[in-house]
Amino acid sequence: MNARSAKACIVGAFEHPTRKAPDKTVAQLHAECAAGALRDAGLEPGDIDGYFCSGDAPGMGPTSIIDFMNLRVRHTESTDLGGTSYISAVAHARDAIAAGRCSVALITLAGRPRSEGSSGTVPRTRAGTPEAPWEAPYGLTTVNGYGMVAMRHMHEFGTTSEQLAWIKVAASHHAQHNPHAMLREVVTVRDVLDSPVISDPLHRLDCCVVSDGGGALIVARPEIARGLKRPVVKVIGSGETVRGQRAGDVDLTTTGAAVSGAAAFAEAGVKPADIQYASIYDSFTITVLLQLEDLGFCKKGEGGRFVADGNLISGVGKLPFNTDGGGLCNNHPANRGGITKVIEAVRQLRGEAHPAVQVKNCALALAQGTGGNLGSRHASSTLILERG
Repeated sequence: MNARSAKACIVGAFEHPTRKAPDKTVAQLHAECAAGALRDAGLEPGDIDGYFCSGDAPGMGPTSIIDFMNLRVRHTESTDLGGTSYISAVAHARDAIAAGRCSVALITLAGRPRSEGSSGTVPRTRAGTPEAPWEAPYGLTTVNGYGMVAMRHMHEFGTTSEQLAWIKVAASHHAQHNPHAMLREVVTVRDVLDSPVISDPLHRLDCCVVSDGGGALIVARPEIARGLKRPVVKVIGSGETVRGQRAGDVDLTTTGAAVSGAAAFAEAGVKPADIQYASIYDSFTITVLLQLEDLGFCKKGEGGRFVADGNLISGVGKLPFNTDGGGLCNNHPANRGGITKVIEAVRQLRGEAHPAVQVKNCALALAQGTGGNLGSRHASSTLILERG
């Protein structure tokens, strides 16, 4: 192990290869993802004594899935922070392990939004929620919420659609090397700008894919991790927060990453300049730009210039990001892409990413997620991971 100690390590990671699963149930996808992560770690189901999931788990969440997979656990947790739930789950599993509540924790995600016809253009506010009376009449959807945020950033800082397009271009350069990616064709800035406007100023190619599938992670005590025949990936820093309307004190250009990122960097004892690879939640191109600013990779308002001209392309730019193609091109299972951000960070630290996008001697990586809608309220989670 390196000088920095860790309370727990990621020992198993698996991304389901399917992107459309009309013939599978959500529970079946959870089980297949769990089996894949166990194979990756070299563990058996009987080794699992902790289980973590979120709102995608069907039925009574952990109660239903633990029974379905016939696990014997002594600790379980279900926390719903939207798409970033699984980044937080890694930190929660680490803390449960440190507290002695479990030794080997399984985290799973699965869903079928593509097969079920899910769309980001339907009203998002659910009846019965505390915000419904105030927001439902205005027809907030996923995509127009993010369009509003993008428009505000453009107004405040002069950010352009061309600059946002570079984020999609970088993702596509990486996705071409991923045989499972939904969109493998390399695109140009012009391609993005010529795609239909979905919610001004966001074009179709500014939006993530909708996919079935899922993923799983296994977190274990350090001594267990060292005994397995896999590279060790240490969890050395984490942070999470929820950012809401703050009684009307709203800044649409700042995300919760400003809080969760600062906490993660402080715990890990590193700074943004030390990060060699970054997995950044990419539900839309604007999502990436805002989080990069708030994490401290560039100053507020300078995100457009930071992402332009290939700066996020592995082997070309200063900060390789989402080398699997991310949610913009590869996979956004269950409309909750956080777990894939951790999975690709693990691949990079193990040296198991595709050779064309593998960061040389990658020793320090970041995984960042948001869950909810940047236009209203959202959660944010940050992980700092280190090769052991």
